[in-house]
Amino acid sequence: MTVYIVGAGPGDKELLTLKALRLIREADVILYDELIGEEIRELVKKESRALLVDVGKRAGKHKKKQEEINKLLIEYGKKYSKVVRLKGGDPFVFGRGGEEIEVLAKNGIEFEIVPGITSAIAAPAYAGIPVTHRRFDPALVFITGRQERERLNWEALAGLNATLVILMGVSNLKANAEKLMKHGKDPDTPVAIIERGTTENQRVITGKLSEISEIAEKENVRAPAVIVIGGVVEIHDTVKDYLRNLKIP
Repeated sequence: MTVYIVGAGPGDKELLTLKALRLIREADVILYDELIGEEIRELVKKESRALLVDVGKRAGKHKKKQEEINKLLIEYGKKYSKVVRLKGGDPFVFGRGGEEIEVLAKNGIEFEIVPGITSAIAAPAYAGIPVTHRRFDPALVFITGRQERERLNWEALAGLNATLVILMGVSNLKANAEKLMKHGKDPDTPVAIIERGTTENQRVITGKLSEISEIAEKENVRAPAVIVIGGVVEIHDTVKDYLRNLKIP
């Protein structure tokens, strides 16, 4: 009996790994998140013979609390041969995969990790934004836009020569931008928001750090979205007319 902690990727079903697809087809039970996206949900329903359990999690709208999901993992993990815990993006990039394997280990349940393509890299890529580029910042930092308690050192972040990629940051965009500028980040730093990245509804909003929250409010930006702060955002304007990943306004 094994529980597979599987990353579903950023939303485009063609970015699902072969191993993830095989396990979806072989699973007895699949517990899936809201953020796997509509394309992946439809694929799961079509390709799987498993018992499907919707434990959808989105900011402020949890069908199941994490503690309830943990209990289900233990219950199904002890009962069925193959249980798939299907999570958006990569399970270990702000996906609570680490918490879930701790629970499984403490309860004597074997598990396997199946990494997925994280939206932190894929969404900017589909927008024509390389998160690393030799002409720009030599470091890359992933941060969460929402914290249960304040732990980020904003002064250190603002002082780094690094591209910042923020996940789950739409609701706190204004506050986080203000913290960065307060601690010295250049207000003219380019910012991109990639909404619903890698899907047919992808939208890219750009602006300067000082104005991005106002632009996002005006454009009615909604989660899920990936925020990129740094000079690499300039590449988007250079290449967007030739980018064939998706039609981008």
